[in-house]
Amino acid sequence: MSIVATPTPGPLLLTPTDHTLIMIDFQSQMAFATKNIDAVQLRNNAALVAHAAKGFGVSTILTTVAEKSFSGPMFTEITDAFPGEKLLDRTSMNTWEDAGVIEVVNKIGKDRLVFCGLWTSVCIVGPTLSALAQGYEVYIITDACGDVSEEAHERAVERMVQAGVRPMTALQYMLELQRDWARGETYELTTGIAKKFGGAYGLGIIYAKTMFGASEGSH
Repeated sequence: MSIVATPTPGPLLLTPTDHTLIMIDFQSQMAFATKNIDAVQLRNNAALVAHAAKGFGVSTILTTVAEKSFSGPMFTEITDAFPGEKLLDRTSMNTWEDAGVIEVVNKIGKDRLVFCGLWTSVCIVGPTLSALAQGYEVYIITDACGDVSEEAHERAVERMVQAGVRPMTALQYMLELQRDWARGETYELTTGIAKKFGGAYGLGIIYAKTMFGASEGSH
């Protein structure tokens, strides 16, 4: 008997309400040594993720390490998206070993977690593998993560994927939350974020709208 297809999304796709986003250590000192991705691109990708999460109402945790004594403030592109949001500062390299962070994870109560931050091989590998071991479904936004070398970043991603963590990109994350251009209530939000932080894709949107009044939601 053949399979009968239906116009419904698969359960592995993210929705705004089914996960918690955890953004880790997007701080000046951590960024200085990040070499696998250009600093401007990293900041744009992190901003795109943060503004998409805020706009779609995704439960989000922002955490830093030694903010006052060593690593400096979190990128303003992120904190601007979450005005007044408390930053959870830690001493632990592994976010999952911080009781304050875990308290918030448990309070939110989502079984699906999405991570991004600096550095991939330490600050992202630690919590993703720890959460995975405790039964969580875990995703990483790979181009909103950075490390001291291409080798360090790639080996870290490879290690996580082998363990069962699911990789994705910043733009993919936002478009997966939107998923249908006919969803008019978030259309301007999504295209607005893309125009500001989406690089060449955003330029394409600006061009199409300016020259032709084009809209992805029309047929």
